[in-house]
Amino acid sequence: MGVHVARHARTSAPLSSLLLLALVSIHLSFVGVVFCASPPSEADGLLKFRDSMNKTSALSGWSASLKICADDVANWKGVLCLKGIIWGLKLENLGLIGSPNLEALDSLPNLRTISLMNNNLEGPLPSIKKLRVLKSLYLTNNRFSGSIPDDAFSGMNSLKKIYLGNNGLTGKIPSSLSTLPNLSDLRLQGNQFQGGIPEFLQSQRDIKIINLSNNELEGPIPASLQKMDPSSFTGNKNLCGPPLGECKALDDASSSDEGSGDKDGSIATSTGSEKQVSVLKIALIVLVVGILLGIIAALLILFYWKKRNSRVERDSSALEDTNTMPTTYVAEKKAPVVVETEGTKKRGEYGKLSFVRDDIERFDLQDMLTSAAEVLGSGTFGASYKTVISSGRNLVVKRYKQMNNVGREFFIEHMRRIGRLQHPNLLSLVAFYYRKEEKLLVTEFVEKTSLASLIHGNHTQGLDWQTRLKIIKGVVKGLAYLHKELPSIVLPHGHLKSSNVLLDNSFGPLLSDYALRPVINPDQAHLLLVAYKSPEYAKSGKITKKADIWSLGILILELLTGKFPENYLTPGYDSKMSISTWVNEMVKEKRTSEVFDEDMGGAKNSKSEMINLLKIGLSCCEEDVDSRMELKEVVEKIEQLKEGDHDDDQEHLSEGYAFSSIGTEDEYSFSRNG
Repeated sequence: MGVHVARHARTSAPLSSLLLLALVSIHLSFVGVVFCASPPSEADGLLKFRDSMNKTSALSGWSASLKICADDVANWKGVLCLKGIIWGLKLENLGLIGSPNLEALDSLPNLRTISLMNNNLEGPLPSIKKLRVLKSLYLTNNRFSGSIPDDAFSGMNSLKKIYLGNNGLTGKIPSSLSTLPNLSDLRLQGNQFQGGIPEFLQSQRDIKIINLSNNELEGPIPASLQKMDPSSFTGNKNLCGPPLGECKALDDASSSDEGSGDKDGSIATSTGSEKQVSVLKIALIVLVVGILLGIIAALLILFYWKKRNSRVERDSSALEDTNTMPTTYVAEKKAPVVVETEGTKKRGEYGKLSFVRDDIERFDLQDMLTSAAEVLGSGTFGASYKTVISSGRNLVVKRYKQMNNVGREFFIEHMRRIGRLQHPNLLSLVAFYYRKEEKLLVTEFVEKTSLASLIHGNHTQGLDWQTRLKIIKGVVKGLAYLHKELPSIVLPHGHLKSSNVLLDNSFGPLLSDYALRPVINPDQAHLLLVAYKSPEYAKSGKITKKADIWSLGILILELLTGKFPENYLTPGYDSKMSISTWVNEMVKEKRTSEVFDEDMGGAKNSKSEMINLLKIGLSCCEEDVDSRMELKEVVEKIEQLKEGDHDDDQEHLSEGYAFSSIGTEDEYSFSRNG
């Protein structure tokens, strides 16, 4: 009995050990499985996304050792945080290159918006199907190319805004776009999409904006989109149907089909005699001849009427008969210039100019547009025309195509606000015209030229230091006035550049194209307005009043160096390659004398003042907004500048700077102390 018990105890011990080992093994295996299956962290996903691109020095601050979000503040550049949660990426204007891996961001479960606009990203459109909760995708102004898979957006039911404009995308518009239930804003303009437009779901009643312009689309516009603005479809030669013109090709085909039916035996048999048919033919011929004679008589009467009336009356009659704008002429021996707008095709739209000045005689739109006109050029916002009204006054009419989203009441109120601005260094608004499809602004014509043309054209002779100083003093006064009178507007000017500084006969500067940011379409403002080229917008996507100071600094450096800030005016602007960077580099190398424009006369006795203005310009171009000079201080310092030279340069040193003569009297350098 005892032996049996002992044997049982010995045999049970290995079984217990085996059972224990099995449990431990299962537990370790489970832990291993859990460890291997753990999802990547948000930091890993963001770093994988960054590493899929080239030239990502702007994102060098991304580090796994640094916490991404601290409540609503992001420690990683371009990341948008809300209560410690990553909800968006805004990496615009950073010069990013390559093909981004957006699917790497699926480790960010709360990611709602991605904006990579205004970079140099290329390759096929990145796959985003894994980002199921994404609401907004902004990829405008890159270099994406190739076709988009038809199911690229399938299942992404949260998507509301998709911006793919101004890339090189080809092929058909993916049909999965037309199935997104919450889509409200779709921008595909400026690509090479071909084929027809897919029929959008009837349930997509929230879609408010769609832009398919400037592609290679063809065929009829789907019924679900026929109530959109016509500008949404312009630039596609073979698109037809409402809101564009009728589909003539389809009408012709329909007529052709009817003809085929006749050949198949569907022609109705004659119910009368051959004699009756002949009489009918003769009557038809007589009717046609009568109509032709009537047309000829009407033309003769019209010609006689034109001979007896003034030019305005002739054009008015032609307008009533043809329902189109008349052709206007620049002068003898010049080709005709057609000034035609969508808002002036109907006679009922004439005469609706709104004047903002009481000191100018009234005229109507017809009087202005039927007078001799001259094309001045096509700028950032649109074409400009010089016109002479019947009283002999020279005016400039400028057409704006980037204001279609602004409402009538807001536009009128803002224009009246601008019209109340009166300053010797502002180009005053005379009148404006509102129509949903386009807007016209009327100003007086400035005889001289623009500062840009004077510096960079063939007119530099005579633009000496004293004249340049006079110009910049006037510019600063005009800018200060705008900031004082428009305190509630973030960008009181917003578009300060040398081509928007006009000069009168005495070289007095007049600022133009100012205070337009509130009425420019938001999706185009960052592309068009130079204030959006400031470093703070490139870094954080935020814009402040000091963006005007940055633009002023660029203008000062352009005026002193004679160099055109070409990079500063391009869409893919890199602040590290700006004219201010070049000047700073020259200063560090003690080559300051090489900075100034060689064509600038009267500089021999004004070296100190020139260097002081150069220093002011660089202070306006500080990348750190807080370090950038205040406008009030800029005004004070520039007002202190005189035309002559001084024996002691040290008398004109500003705090934080030191100047020294190096070599000859024409060589100067300066650098920040410390």
